[in-house]
Amino acid sequence: MNPEKILVRYDQMSEQVEGPVKRIVGFVKAKNMLPLFDAADLEANPRSAKAGPVTEAIIDSITETPKTFPFKTKGVLVGASDYDALDRKRYELRFENPRVEGILDGGHNMLAIGIYILDQAVDDPKMIKSLRTWPAFKDAWQQYRREIAALRRSGPDDEGEAGPLDFLVPLEIIVPSDLDDQDVVEEFKTQLLDICAARNNNVELRLETKANQKGYYETLQRALPRAIADKIEWKTNDGGTVKVRDLIALAWIPLSVLKLPEPLQHIRVVPQNIYRNKGECVKLFDELMSHELVSRPTGGEYTHELHNPAVASALRIAAELPKLYDRIYEDFPAAYNGNNGEGRFGRLAVVKMASNMRSVPETHFGGEPVAYAYPDGLIMPLVYGLRALMKVAPDGQVCWKRNPMQFLDAHLESIVRKYRVILDAFRADPQKVGKNEGSYDLVLDAFETELLKSSQEAA
Repeated sequence: MNPEKILVRYDQMSEQVEGPVKRIVGFVKAKNMLPLFDAADLEANPRSAKAGPVTEAIIDSITETPKTFPFKTKGVLVGASDYDALDRKRYELRFENPRVEGILDGGHNMLAIGIYILDQAVDDPKMIKSLRTWPAFKDAWQQYRREIAALRRSGPDDEGEAGPLDFLVPLEIIVPSDLDDQDVVEEFKTQLLDICAARNNNVELRLETKANQKGYYETLQRALPRAIADKIEWKTNDGGTVKVRDLIALAWIPLSVLKLPEPLQHIRVVPQNIYRNKGECVKLFDELMSHELVSRPTGGEYTHELHNPAVASALRIAAELPKLYDRIYEDFPAAYNGNNGEGRFGRLAVVKMASNMRSVPETHFGGEPVAYAYPDGLIMPLVYGLRALMKVAPDGQVCWKRNPMQFLDAHLESIVRKYRVILDAFRADPQKVGKNEGSYDLVLDAFETELLKSSQEAA
């Protein structure tokens, strides 16, 4: 949402109050929702809207039965922590924290109504058809804002028929019940995401999506290379191609190096769960990040701010792991084959060669082309082995003992040669390899051995 303010005018409305919440509910003409579209970015909604059968049905309903449309949809829910009630059923809304304030529910309604408005304003069916996501829609909305403004001025025709934007939309606004009572305002703010989650419970709101809304992933987002951060699906339907739980699972590698204070020592992830139970990794990450020793609410609101420097350092190291993961994925086949090329990686049952595939296989995070496609269970122990290259510095923060890229260049083949014992024992079954605790112990020991040898050689 725009952090400044927007003005909303109802055609019909009523107010209801219970506890810290005031609800303003009623019908708004579509043309009077334009300021909401101008400001909205759906940041507060845990799930980004995506075009599909739901939005198509909403558009059909507007087109075919505009008079009964407001009774066929639950409309849009907006939350704001500050507002003014004006005359003529108008409300000025001010959004202090766009992460938790703004559109809380009804993202698909907003997308469908917005696409309908654009379709009425611009004669370009091909462009309209291309609007599959909220960001794509917003780009088009801004591009054709002049045409939309002209459409808004189109009123009833000579026969009194309603204008194209005169259909009604249910709009619900929730605000603090008493702006003069700071305790009421703070309680309202803390309830916003829970209200949002409850309204979105027709589809399960994943734990990682709620954690993103709370701000638990902000350090990772800032530390990641932009090209990779843009690929992460931080919340449901936001267009990312990589699940955020894949990243959170990797984060437990540097987090496991930390010496957490006693109240947090029970929060730990066993190595094999980084592969086999990423949901558990997300759950424990949420528990860690929500603890008062790690983060604190910002201004009494629902969002949290990381204040633990040791945890922050581990997350910065975690932000480097996607590139290292991709490097291992790319180099593992050659390391498996060895200098003499007798490993025959391409003959493993779970391996597909790029030359035999319709599309070129890519690395998981960076999307770089590679020569083979294979399950990540084969390399997850090797990724975990990077833990041997991490240490806790005297200031309590996690750092690298050696440059990890250079270490992999020099020692990956030797490590994989020892790792072959496990691979051969399980016939390179990625499920058995990735879920076996012994795989991780063996690889970690191999990393530590190579690290010790290189240190002795350097001496």
